[in-house]
Amino acid sequence: MSKTVLLVEDEPNIIEAISFLLERDGWTVRIHSQGGDAVEAVARVAPDVVVLDVMLPGRSGFDILRDLRSEATTKELPILMLTARGQTKDRELAESYGVSHFMTKPFSNEEMLGKVRELYAASVDKS
Repeated sequence: MSKTVLLVEDEPNIIEAISFLLERDGWTVRIHSQGGDAVEAVARVAPDVVVLDVMLPGRSGFDILRDLRSEATTKELPILMLTARGQTKDRELAESYGVSHFMTKPFSNEEMLGKVRELYAASVDKS
């Protein structure tokens, strides 16, 4: 069974690195690089895990997270949020909106892969 990650990220180098890492681990990676219609992209792709950047063109990752958590179909969806700004207030805001995990850039490949696997496993256990 194929596991799908939707990577909502606009930085080409990060897209390339995360895609390579996850695809090598057997994941199907779908890319979306706009904030404005990211909620629609999640609905269209129906991923097992979302990796969501905070700073996106068109809309903030925080707003996208808040909207996803307000939908019944995505309330429990594992969402890993990435940010270059690892300030406490950003982490607290993400947690208040229901993020599954908050990770700052730069991150190690092992950390990223391990967390995506862990979030997926936890979501499968719940269902």
